[in-house]
Amino acid sequence: MKTFVTGFPRIGEQRELKFALERFWKGEQPFSEVEKVAIELKKRHWNYQKEANIDAVSINDFSLYDTTLDTMVALGLEPKSHQDITDKTARYFAIARGDDQHRALEMTKWFNTNYHYIVPVLDETTDKEVNITKIKAEYIAAKAEGITPKVNLIGPLTFIANAKKSNGEDAPFELFEDILAKYKALLAQIATLDEKILIQIDEPVLVTDKAAELGLLIKKAYSELTSVATNVELFVITYFDHAKEATKALCTTDVAGIGLDFVYSKENKEVVKTIADAGKKLIAGVIDGRNIWISDIDAKVALLEELAQDIDKENIIVSTSCSLLHVPFTLKYEEKLDTEVKSWLAYSVEKLDELNLTAKCFFSDALSIEEQKALDANRAANQSRRTSSKIHDEAVQARIKELESLKVKRVPYETRIVKQHEKFNYPELATTTIGSFPQTPEVRKARRAFKNGEIDEESYIEQMKTFTKACVLWQDEIGLDVLVHGEFERNDMVEYFGEQLSGVAFSQNGWVQSYGSRCVKPPLIYGDVSRPEPMTVFWSSYAQSLTDKPMKGMLTGAVTILNWSFVRDDQPRSKTCYQISLGIRDEIDDLQNAGIEMIQVDEAAFKEGYPLRASKRPAYEEFAVKSFWISTNVAKETTQIHTHMCYSEFNDIIRTIEEMDADVISIETARSGNVLLKVFARTGYLQEIGPGVYDIHSPRVPSTEEMVAQIKELMEVLPAKQLWINPDCGLKTRGWAEVKPSLENMVKAVKEVRAQL
Repeated sequence: MKTFVTGFPRIGEQRELKFALERFWKGEQPFSEVEKVAIELKKRHWNYQKEANIDAVSINDFSLYDTTLDTMVALGLEPKSHQDITDKTARYFAIARGDDQHRALEMTKWFNTNYHYIVPVLDETTDKEVNITKIKAEYIAAKAEGITPKVNLIGPLTFIANAKKSNGEDAPFELFEDILAKYKALLAQIATLDEKILIQIDEPVLVTDKAAELGLLIKKAYSELTSVATNVELFVITYFDHAKEATKALCTTDVAGIGLDFVYSKENKEVVKTIADAGKKLIAGVIDGRNIWISDIDAKVALLEELAQDIDKENIIVSTSCSLLHVPFTLKYEEKLDTEVKSWLAYSVEKLDELNLTAKCFFSDALSIEEQKALDANRAANQSRRTSSKIHDEAVQARIKELESLKVKRVPYETRIVKQHEKFNYPELATTTIGSFPQTPEVRKARRAFKNGEIDEESYIEQMKTFTKACVLWQDEIGLDVLVHGEFERNDMVEYFGEQLSGVAFSQNGWVQSYGSRCVKPPLIYGDVSRPEPMTVFWSSYAQSLTDKPMKGMLTGAVTILNWSFVRDDQPRSKTCYQISLGIRDEIDDLQNAGIEMIQVDEAAFKEGYPLRASKRPAYEEFAVKSFWISTNVAKETTQIHTHMCYSEFNDIIRTIEEMDADVISIETARSGNVLLKVFARTGYLQEIGPGVYDIHSPRVPSTEEMVAQIKELMEVLPAKQLWINPDCGLKTRGWAEVKPSLENMVKAVKEVRAQL
């Protein structure tokens, strides 16, 4: 075995799974049609890997929603709260999305990526038998395609570490013995599928600081799991950072091999000899699974040769750094990208070829004529990327030299907020939304027609004005205190801004799964970034002209644009972030000068950019916070700066959030109760806060009574004068049939609570 792919995307190269799921959820087709699409996609993906000469091809990396949820089902650990749903398919999606009678489980980010997983609640689960139905079906199907499968599983330590208790507390490791017993039973059943079974167990928690305290559990878990069956080979895979502590513990067990990420942590080199001395295989993650730039094949081979100084070549397996889930499918549909920029890219399918070529060069295998051409093209493209005039902008570089004078806070919050209240005169428990409203088929059709040249700009603007006007007037009618324009002209909160920035390219089909059927198309930041002209002033000004109430200007912050983009890797990420923040700064100044003086700078992805090791976080926090200051300190004292954060555990970064110095922060709390809010109360956070009072990721409509109760719970944590009331995120993915009654109920709930104050 020479090549190993940690995992493959599953949504489909043309988002086939997304569309099949959404038709099923809308009642437009039976679930059997979703199953047909899933079977077709799995076979296609396996064969892509087979054709690229990949030796270890995964099964069970495919999911209809989320692999952590699949793990819960496989272990017999579905939540008790959903057990009254007898149909297993309905129960599965109710856990993920909720329904009229059930709330969905909490979702949060998979380590520091933009992928979301369903959070298990381990002290309120069923105790069913383990279930390998899905794994068995995929194993048999893969064998029928002529593939020797490896079974992917999320490891027990990562599964527990990513879980919660019903009271919101993290990592219920007191349940370790019970969960380990489940895994042993699961492996015992998988072992019956074939004479020899290869199992990949993903343990990314082992690259976090928790690894040091998990040492004994690592030894116990993998000593016991490797003894379950003699025909099973276990490979423990880590990624996103170094796993030095865990590697030493794993080398005392009988695991067959250990996967290390050499793209995002060169520190892993320090334990290669430890692996060699223990007689283990090294799965060397050298092909970047998180970014879309082509590999420098010569550099990758040189890295592998360096590793081979500490471990025999025959014990090295060349691999992706992590699952290719985090990059798009294939470049074959990219017909409009600049040809030079396109030559610098590799998506999932292309990375398979890079992996094969890297392994062949490393192991000195003979190259075919086509492979030699590919190697020559790789060398030429890397040289082009290093020297291209598209990369560097002298005007941007000159402005960057003046940054130090801009890395400062605004005047004190206590001074600003008094003047802002005098200006806006909004009530306690002020109501608003996070920004976007439903992107209906009509909205998407109009935007697509304009993009394809089927209608002219004047016609497009008139249609968008119609949508915007209806949205603003409706918000005014139901009694929201602070309005938004609805963002109908925007395709995505990052893509929209990226399309208007220099140094950024966009793909036609570079879709990446975020959660469930939700996909995003990240910008490709290939060069120096600047903002040539205003991006949002026209639409915000038009919306403000329709109402006397405050209209929030809606911007995406520099850190979120950075973290939700594929970012150039030829300069520090901090420098790219500062370049973006200068563009947002210019936009804020233009907005306030146009009369838009309540401006939301969304930093939804602020937390997910954090390094997984505490020792590396101060450097990230410094440039992330200062980027926010650079963007926002151009605001006048009376200009109120809002920000929004998604799916974040704030316990360890609350002081950093305080340092950002926004006037109002809105956060997602609908799925997690008031656990996050209590963090703000404990630390004495002064600024105003908008906790989400209903979950927009679920189709259910919360009642007025439910939201009254939730608002009262919020007021037990923070005073009404500090609270705003809003949904927990933007509403673009929902339909008007859900949004209208939900927001109407929210406004009624606030009025009811205000009357009782």
